[in-house]
Amino acid sequence: MTRTPAVDPTAPIRGARRAQRNRLTEQNSATPAATRRAARAAARDAARAVTPRVTVRSAFAIAVVVSLAGTVALPAVAYPGTEGTTTAAQPAVPGTATDAATSAAAAADTRETQSLVVASAADGVALDRASYAATTPEELASIEQAKAEAERARLAAAITNGQLSSISSALPIVGAGGVTRPLPYFNNFGTPYAGHKGVDYMVAAGTPIYAIADGIVIESSESGPGWGVYVRVAHNINGTSVTTLYAHMTYGTRTVQVGDRVTAGQVIGQVGATGRAFGTHLHLEVQVNNSYVNGESWLVANGL
Repeated sequence: MTRTPAVDPTAPIRGARRAQRNRLTEQNSATPAATRRAARAAARDAARAVTPRVTVRSAFAIAVVVSLAGTVALPAVAYPGTEGTTTAAQPAVPGTATDAATSAAAAADTRETQSLVVASAADGVALDRASYAATTPEELASIEQAKAEAERARLAAAITNGQLSSISSALPIVGAGGVTRPLPYFNNFGTPYAGHKGVDYMVAAGTPIYAIADGIVIESSESGPGWGVYVRVAHNINGTSVTTLYAHMTYGTRTVQVGDRVTAGQVIGQVGATGRAFGTHLHLEVQVNNSYVNGESWLVANGL
């Protein structure tokens, strides 16, 4: 019996592959050396073009890894007594010995950095209004007003009791040029008569009356004997005691009271015709060392 040889089904495929390899081998052997070198150079250039992308990806991956490591890293904690050393803090698990030790260390560190000192006992010293200063303009003005009123009351009491010598030290000393006229203007002088101790300046009602120099008010009244509404002021003119009296003012126009300090040119009232007066005018009396002098002559002697 004649056997039929077995047929290999893959033989055609293997044959085709051998034929293709043979053709490639023939082509390569026929390709010039320069062409092969150019092919290898093109392959290297292609590899270099791919390398930067690979490098960027690698750098990005490294950065992500570093950032993740930073988020999970625990800071080093130096507890009191361990200066100069650095110990990595371990996560404290609630309810464990590590948790208790960490809490105690944190509390000790807080006590080291934050402290409150409390006096053992208060001294019980009572505060006095005079022991601290005012802080607002209103308080300062109130204090100054209170001082002025107290001084005025003291001077008024001394004046009322006839103790004029006790206020001499309080009188401001008026030097040269410290005297002014009692009126902004006047029309003419009144006619003198026997027993008349002052100078009459004829002027319209309501004209302002000025203090002739710095001084202290020693009399102020709405009903003087014959003077009507009047004010008297004490002065120290170059060391000399001088008093001036302003009479026949209009009712309700006085601006000063006994004990008030006045300055030269300060308005103390307005011209009127109260008391024994004939027509509106200012009756001015001047006394130097308790002696009456002619008021106008005295003003002229002082350069007015």
